[in-house]
Amino acid sequence: MNIGQTLPQIILPAIDGSEFDSRSLKGKRVLVTFFRFATCPFCNLRVSQLLRAKDELGDKFQIVAIFESELEHLKKHANKHMAGFPILADYDHKYYEMFGVKKSLIGMVKGMLFRLPSLFKSVLSGNIPREISSRLLIMPLSLLVDEHGIVQEIYHGKDEGDHIPIDRVLDFSKF
Repeated sequence: MNIGQTLPQIILPAIDGSEFDSRSLKGKRVLVTFFRFATCPFCNLRVSQLLRAKDELGDKFQIVAIFESELEHLKKHANKHMAGFPILADYDHKYYEMFGVKKSLIGMVKGMLFRLPSLFKSVLSGNIPREISSRLLIMPLSLLVDEHGIVQEIYHGKDEGDHIPIDRVLDFSKF
């Protein structure tokens, strides 16, 4: 995936029981974010941050969160986020491969070391990582897509807690 390309169609199950189809995004600016797994402390902190910013982002802006988790596992652990925006399960990592989501052992270690206060904050609020697998190595990927479906920005996280700055998302939402 490159800047200037059209966002490919994404069809995935959502935690609200629906099937999400990215064609529903037509006419909106969008943040598509690929997260690690349902109980990832950094991911859940970020989802909470996006939920808090949702009103400020406006009605013509949509957030789409994709997790490499089984739907039932995601429903169980991300249910507290249900009201805000589509949270999708890509357990077969089809879209992770399509979009070039990266994995990094060094990024995982850097995130655990340099973002320790955030990790503790999230764990203390109930986001306890409950799986040990290669999903731990997934680095966040965020795409900002304009109202015509064209990818305008791609942000590859350098560690497990490195997401596109929220100020950048807020700026992009104002068009």
